[in-house]
Amino acid sequence: MATFLYKLGRFAFRRRRLVALFWVAVLALVGVGAATASSPGPSQFSIPGVEAQKAFDLLDQRFPGSSSDGATARVVFKAPAGEKITDQENKAEVQKTVRDIDHGSRQVASVADPFATGSAVAKNGEVAYASVSYKVSSMELDDSSKDALQDAAGKAQDAGLTVEIGGDALQPEPETGATEIIGIAIAAVVLVITFGSLIAAGLPLLTAIIGVGVGVGSITALAKALSLDSTTSILAMMIGLAVGIDYALFIVSRYRAERAEGRKPEEAVGRAAGTAGSAVVFAGLTVIIALVGLAVVNIPMLTKMGVAAAGTVAVAVLVALTLIPALLGFAGNRVLGKKVRKAAKAVRSEGEDAVARAVVDAQRDPEGNHKVNMGTRWARFVLRRPVMVLVTAVVALGVVAVPVTQLELGLPDDGSQPTDTTQRRAYDLLSDGFGPGFNGPLMTVLDAKGADDPQAAAKRVVSDIKKLPDVAAVTPATFNKAGDTATITVVPQSKPSSVETEDLVHGIRDAGKDVRADTGAEVLVTGSTAMNIDVSQKLNDALVPYLILVVGLAFLLLVLVFRSVLVPLKAALGFLLSVVAALGAVVAVYQWGWLGSLFGVEQPGPIMSMMPIFMVGVVFGLAMDYEVFLVTRMREAHVHGESPKQAVETGFRHGARVVTAAAVIMMAVFAGFISSSEQMVKMIGFSLAIAVFFDAFVVRMTIVPAVLALLGRRAWWLPKWLDRIMPNVDVEGEQLQKALGEDDKPQDPDAERELTRV
Repeated sequence: MATFLYKLGRFAFRRRRLVALFWVAVLALVGVGAATASSPGPSQFSIPGVEAQKAFDLLDQRFPGSSSDGATARVVFKAPAGEKITDQENKAEVQKTVRDIDHGSRQVASVADPFATGSAVAKNGEVAYASVSYKVSSMELDDSSKDALQDAAGKAQDAGLTVEIGGDALQPEPETGATEIIGIAIAAVVLVITFGSLIAAGLPLLTAIIGVGVGVGSITALAKALSLDSTTSILAMMIGLAVGIDYALFIVSRYRAERAEGRKPEEAVGRAAGTAGSAVVFAGLTVIIALVGLAVVNIPMLTKMGVAAAGTVAVAVLVALTLIPALLGFAGNRVLGKKVRKAAKAVRSEGEDAVARAVVDAQRDPEGNHKVNMGTRWARFVLRRPVMVLVTAVVALGVVAVPVTQLELGLPDDGSQPTDTTQRRAYDLLSDGFGPGFNGPLMTVLDAKGADDPQAAAKRVVSDIKKLPDVAAVTPATFNKAGDTATITVVPQSKPSSVETEDLVHGIRDAGKDVRADTGAEVLVTGSTAMNIDVSQKLNDALVPYLILVVGLAFLLLVLVFRSVLVPLKAALGFLLSVVAALGAVVAVYQWGWLGSLFGVEQPGPIMSMMPIFMVGVVFGLAMDYEVFLVTRMREAHVHGESPKQAVETGFRHGARVVTAAAVIMMAVFAGFISSSEQMVKMIGFSLAIAVFFDAFVVRMTIVPAVLALLGRRAWWLPKWLDRIMPNVDVEGEQLQKALGEDDKPQDPDAERELTRV
């Protein structure tokens, strides 16, 4: 591996114009594809294998045309204080608004007059609603249609009514907000401080943006063909930007370290690609495994999100291995620190050998000794007190993880929207007028094909449901033309996300078992609320198999990298600590509302069902990034003869500063998405930012050295039989060094391997 990447890095350095032109051409090609691609249609949200989906599919089959992909709107009217919506003047205004909406756009399929049946008017007479159906999806809805809907509502408001609009017709496209730019700006500042060079700081940003451009552009170009929604591209951008910066950061840092050993630019690029590049490949593989592994959950939307993000990560790895070496060739000595550049410039006329010696000398203090950086000091502190540090860190993460015991999962509805949106206000008006459960009705489907008397079976189901607790209303059964399938709408008393409503869903399903046993008819429950419950249960059931698969594959990968059993085991256990602590923080902020105002949480509620498992996958990949980058330097030092404690110290001296910078950059990038209008993106941004903090600073920088100090040489133990059969991937470059021979040793063999701060 290291030898191949060494050759690839040198090739990219020598043919830098060709490599740069290749990536520019790829970016342009993808950009054209994205710009000319047609907009994606409505995304099909399906959950194979759950009862709610089975019922939905049955309805689609037995009630042809009953389901539609068209946008919907629910226009809610409330009478002025002291008046009724049924008063003649108010009623006339509502009916006028209905006519205006119906005639306001050719995309309108139908508008239901709330007074036609009376069921759309609240019992207190103060609230009514009109249901609007469109011929096209919300993404295909013209701005003129949206304007006509809002204009009609505005006229009714001018007449004195309170009018709000729910549904997805006015659903805005997800936005990430200005803090995304702030996150990138923070990353730029961190890179400048780390490298002391604007050119060196700009390379990771430039290559990350190119990688994200290629990845997200490809997703946009294929969005319609693969039915990808906008959330997919936002999450791919988030992850691709973070790992793209970090991967480039590690290769640039290693290049500067090789230059600090006295090597010439081309040789330094080759060795950086062979060593740090190997770590990038395996770190990228762990992220890709974790993201693609989401397919085991068998939720198409989640699978697409994972595969799309994994593709963007793969592009980031390729960019780091090829474009970074090419750009380093263009940059020359300008990627070095100011003091080093000055020293190199002073002797430039004396030739490359003199420049290399000057670069080495610039890394030492006036006495000629290597500088002791903060990473070395921290490692020495942990190595002196490993038990105290380990216990403190584990207890701290355990305390933060406590809220995860109260984790509640659900999918968002208009009730989770900010209070200043018309969708949320419409939701609240309907809850006040018709009861909290009105916004989440349960659709009970009776498959009476196997029943002797379908009508009797339907009456039995209605009767049994009415006896259940928390039922506000049950409609009579409505049969299809064939008379073999009926729908029964059940309105709970409690809000859709409540425990009581979940218990009601299970109660209807339990009652349905008795109905089937007695009549032969099958009872199924669907609707958005039932779907939310089934999704949450499916994700809960899939979490353990997913963890076993992903952690197991990554464990085998890390055994190859570190040639150790205990180091990968420690890495996996450390990941579990950081991810549980991160979930605890998410529950505290988004479910309990602690510090919610700081993170834009206006309405605390259940955590989005897909967020935890998606977060687990991403965090596992990122956690292994830091493990690979930090511990491979320790492994490298150990392979070259250092004692276990010396190897830990060496690893921190070489990698702590860069890992710290990488973690801060990732946190800044992820935190930039907390302001997104999309609830899923908002939670993912927060959870990834806090998880990176816990994993990088508490687990990898604190628990890892403490555990390695306690294990000593046992940390690098590998059974002899396994050592014999396992391929040597040579991440630390040992085989590469042998292949290069003694003549390629650095000009100053006593020089520091890592470029310390200048």
